[in-house]
Amino acid sequence: MDREAEVELARQLLAGTPEAFDRFVDHFRAKIFQYSWLMCGNREDAEEVAQETLLKVFESFNRLREPERVRPWVFRIAKNACLMKRRKSVFAPAHELSLEQFLPARNESDGQAKIEIADWSRLPDDQALQSEMKQVLDRAMGDLPEDYRAVILLRDLEELSTEETAQILDVTEDTVKQRLHRARLALRKTLDERLQADSRRVTEGSPVGGG
Repeated sequence: MDREAEVELARQLLAGTPEAFDRFVDHFRAKIFQYSWLMCGNREDAEEVAQETLLKVFESFNRLREPERVRPWVFRIAKNACLMKRRKSVFAPAHELSLEQFLPARNESDGQAKIEIADWSRLPDDQALQSEMKQVLDRAMGDLPEDYRAVILLRDLEELSTEETAQILDVTEDTVKQRLHRARLALRKTLDERLQADSRRVTEGSPVGGG
C-alpha cells in the first residue's frame, strides 16, 4: 500500500467506514511490529508495543487532523510506546553504544579530510535481500545506538521524509540527516566486512555461511 492509499484509508476511518478498520490493522500491524522489534530487540516486547500502538491509534484517531500525515502520526505513537516498553523491559540492553563510536571514518586526500558516503539503502537487491545477509543486517541494526537506529528505520525502511522523521523524533532536520549518514556508514561497514569474509571463504573453497 502506497502513501496515497494510506491517506485514503485514514479518511475512510475518520468517516466511519467499517471495513477500513481491518484494512488499517492489517497494513500497519506488520510495519509497527518490524519497527518495534528492531527498536526493542525482543519479539515479545515488539508484539506488546504493536498492540499498544494500535490501541492508542484507534483511541485517539479523531485527533488526526491531517490524514495525509497518518504514517508519521502512527510511528510517533509507536516511538513513544517503544520508549515506555524499553524502560520497563528486562530485555533492555545494559548500555547503549555511544554516538561517537559511529563517527564516519575520514580519508586523507590532497591534504584534506574527506568522508566517504555509503548509501546502504541502495545496496543491490540480490545481496541485501538474501536471507543470511538480512540476518547480518538485522544484527547490525540492533548494534546501532538507538538514536541512529530510529532514524534509519523511519527514513530507509518506512520511507518517511526528513521533515516527518524530525517531527517524530523531536529533533532538527539537520540532526536527522547527520544521524542517517552515520547510521548508513556503520551498516555499510558491517555489510562490507561480511561480504569480504564470504568472498574469502569462497576463494579458499569453503561454502558461504560455513564455519
